Amino acid sequence: MKLTGVNRFVSNVLAMAYREATVMRHDKAFMAVVTVQPLMMLLLFGGALSNEPANIPWAVLDHSRTQISRQLVSEIESTGYFLRPRAVTSQAEGEALLLRGTALAFVVIPSELRRDTLRGRPEVQLLLDGADPLNAARVGGIIRSVASRFDPSGRGNARAKLVARAGVLDVRGRFWFNSTLRDRDFFLATLAGMLLTNLCLSVTSLGLVGERESGTYEQTLSLPTTPLEIVLGKLLPYVAVSYGVLAFAIVGAGLIFGVWPVGSWLAMAVITLPFVLASLAIGVLVSALANSSAQAVFITVFFIMPSFVLSGVMLPYQLMPDGVRQIGGLLPLRWYQIGLRRVVSRGGGLDDIVVPILALCAIFAGLLLLIRWRLKPRLG
Repeated sequence: MKLTGVNRFVSNVLAMAYREATVMRHDKAFMAVVTVQPLMMLLLFGGALSNEPANIPWAVLDHSRTQISRQLVSEIESTGYFLRPRAVTSQAEGEALLLRGTALAFVVIPSELRRDTLRGRPEVQLLLDGADPLNAARVGGIIRSVASRFDPSGRGNARAKLVARAGVLDVRGRFWFNSTLRDRDFFLATLAGMLLTNLCLSVTSLGLVGERESGTYEQTLSLPTTPLEIVLGKLLPYVAVSYGVLAFAIVGAGLIFGVWPVGSWLAMAVITLPFVLASLAIGVLVSALANSSAQAVFITVFFIMPSFVLSGVMLPYQLMPDGVRQIGGLLPLRWYQIGLRRVVSRGGGLDDIVVPILALCAIFAGLLLLIRWRLKPRLG
């Protein structure tokens, strides 16, 4: 029976759809991304990410060293939001912890606390890291709520519902690094990290796989170069482009929104190099793993989205639960955003970003080993 024009059209479309579905079903990389990525994002947004403070690092300078001061520290800790406080011996030591981002809150208890409590007007000082507006506002609210219900007699219950009201203990709070708690400053401080992550992973993920598809990969292998030399040679041109993107992000944020780095520009340039190299290396690894350009694109998206979510550029990583927070530490963007915030928002210098630089160098070295292992069989 002869098919009509419409039937023939539908039949051809369905035949091509069946053919494409068969090819898709055998594309393991595509099926893995389609299956795993939605599940991963569902778990991250549903269970891992939260605006509820948790595991908050803080420091205490206790000039009073009395039962009342120890009771106050204990009641703040017993809310369940804070880690054990880090005791410091000087104001400068506590302020240095805020500068490095090691502590989000710094409580200073005066030596006259016991006397002022008996007189009915005790005060404590609270310094907060305002570079993280969300964290700072919530942490400050929790400590003030505990202080407003503080009972020096010991009959208070810090685990009760936190309802702010006038209390006997006055907390004199001050926000550092972002006194107005503008969210704009929080996001613009790490804009360069997001732009560079997207750029570096996108441009390099199609490099090797594109050469294999175009037939020029064998010509590259015929050159008297090692796999490591090939990889580094492919990365260097993009390093220069990345510094151009960095300059655009910093100067643009400053000219348009007035958000200029308050720390060392040299430190920012130094930490950018290992971050760019590590991010480019991820793209090369993706290109070495993928069998086609389509697979490379899918796998790249698989890396970019978790980097944005787990690094701390969108939500403070301190709020993430244990396990998820440590996984984020394997991503270059986590350490780069820590370094950027210390320089852009906190006024840090080279000595303040030594740990992020070392972490990025270690990630880059590990990625080079993986790339060399992946490319070695193909060079035989």
